[in-house]
Amino acid sequence: MTAQTILKEIKPLGRDSYKKVLFNHGVKEPCFGVKIEDLKKIQKRIKMDYRLALDLYDTGVYDAMYLAGLIADDARMTKADLQRWIARATHAPLAGWTVPSVAAGSPHAWELATEWIDSENASEAQAGWATLSTLVSIKDDAELELPELKRLLQRVQKTIRQAPDNVRYQMNAFVIAVGSYVKSLTDFAKQAGEKIGAVEVDMGNTACQVPFAPDYIRKVEKRGAIGKKRKSAKC
Repeated sequence: MTAQTILKEIKPLGRDSYKKVLFNHGVKEPCFGVKIEDLKKIQKRIKMDYRLALDLYDTGVYDAMYLAGLIADDARMTKADLQRWIARATHAPLAGWTVPSVAAGSPHAWELATEWIDSENASEAQAGWATLSTLVSIKDDAELELPELKRLLQRVQKTIRQAPDNVRYQMNAFVIAVGSYVKSLTDFAKQAGEKIGAVEVDMGNTACQVPFAPDYIRKVEKRGAIGKKRKSAKC
């Protein structure tokens, strides 16, 4: 199976109506408009394929690039692979989900995430915060740099207002992720969220809203799910 055969398979699955939805969320051409549920059927068949994932991402077609993230062998991804992926993540969903979901499962997660958040490139910064959020959701607390996470919460509190929209959204999501998945930092995250206040982000022509971090964390508390980790970075 090759990237080109998959392109031929998924192109007829595209729908203009769904394509419009994707464009509202920051996706750009080339894009077929294939629904995620259809891409996941292909993922179920392929399961995991490192080389094919790289080839699919290199096609530059959004749907194929999204599928690449689903089938990537995260543990085999090199720093160079991930740097190449983020450099080509010109679509907001790629920078905010696809690349971070793969980076978080790689051996280079912390190193790249902390490098990307310092970037002046908004897509890289967005991916960096999203990678950190995903990382805390899947790694045991014993494997995390807790003092550094606390410092990063303080950094968000001080700098979130000056960040670009997509970066600001992911910084707010980071506060929520730490508060929800790292039990020892839940109270600190809520306090940081209260000091930050409501976060405004231009979500474009979508119905998406930016959650108020403390309220979101409190909902997780009510469910008794604080500190409950996810099995995978991908869903």
